[in-house]
Amino acid sequence: MKNTILITISLSLCLSCKGPLKKENTDIKIYDNSILSIIDINSKIEILADSISLPEGPLWDEESKSLLFTDIINNKVLSWNEKDGVKDYISPSGNTGYAPNSGEALVGANALNFDAKGNLILCQMGDRRVSIIKNSPTSKPNFETLIDNYNGKRLNSPNDIIISSDGFYYFSDPAFGFLNLDTFKFVESDLREIDFHGIYRFNPINKELSLVTDEVSVPNGLALSLDEKFLFIKKMGVLDESPKVLKLNLENKEIDTLFDGKKISEEYGGDFDGIKVHSSGNIFFSGGGGILVINPDGKLMARINFGNATNCAFDNEEKYLYVTGHLDNPRVFRFKLKN
Repeated sequence: MKNTILITISLSLCLSCKGPLKKENTDIKIYDNSILSIIDINSKIEILADSISLPEGPLWDEESKSLLFTDIINNKVLSWNEKDGVKDYISPSGNTGYAPNSGEALVGANALNFDAKGNLILCQMGDRRVSIIKNSPTSKPNFETLIDNYNGKRLNSPNDIIISSDGFYYFSDPAFGFLNLDTFKFVESDLREIDFHGIYRFNPINKELSLVTDEVSVPNGLALSLDEKFLFIKKMGVLDESPKVLKLNLENKEIDTLFDGKKISEEYGGDFDGIKVHSSGNIFFSGGGGILVINPDGKLMARINFGNATNCAFDNEEKYLYVTGHLDNPRVFRFKLKN
């Protein structure tokens, strides 16, 4: 693993100017000056890890002061911290033989999260389930299944999972376990039992699972608004080349487009994937060849040029933004924020 490399960001923005910024560097593009309250144009992009086949699922572990993340293709959870660098953490992570799958590349764990007791929750693409395990390094994991079916039909390949303040789990279940990586198209398979890409809500107390929506063609990343009245959904452009950030009203299930990413994706490349909400209410997500930032009304505020990315996360104090790169950019980064 290469050592941490610092990529210098040229400083070409004038903080004292009024109105639209006239000079912007190629690494940080500011669309609205108010975002400078949390984005520091003097920050440096750091590469924390490289040679990761397909990094995903970044999650800050406050107890160990480490970033946990997955390598989907190599079927591992890895960790990074200042002292030890990158290490294997849990292997195998998402394909243990629990469920039949296509055997293609996207079989490792994807998203990670913590339950109220600090146990690690995993979206296991190959095992086609959401599982839980004690948060500690192991090469002989003993996963406990939380959810593996909907109405008796085996899940596709759980992708992202978030937890509301009242303890409900929301997770997306696109069929990426049945994706041809050469054509980036879904393939027909007798193994697939659910013919839609669903978003679900799970009650860990009574084990009740309910369908939130099956109306999003390829749902990926999920996040809740600060008031938790709305679910933000990253709709990928795999099927229709129309990536979007959607806003689902959790009371009436109405879905609106918060941000249409077609234009910026055509300009910079990259599909829509992971998403996180900052305590300011601004929304950070992968797309447009890096990380895009929009405000709660869907206005584009900034673009940080990490290259194609899969996901992002903050540490508990929101001191850093952590970013995982895509197949053509298989690295893990961090970027210091204002806080």
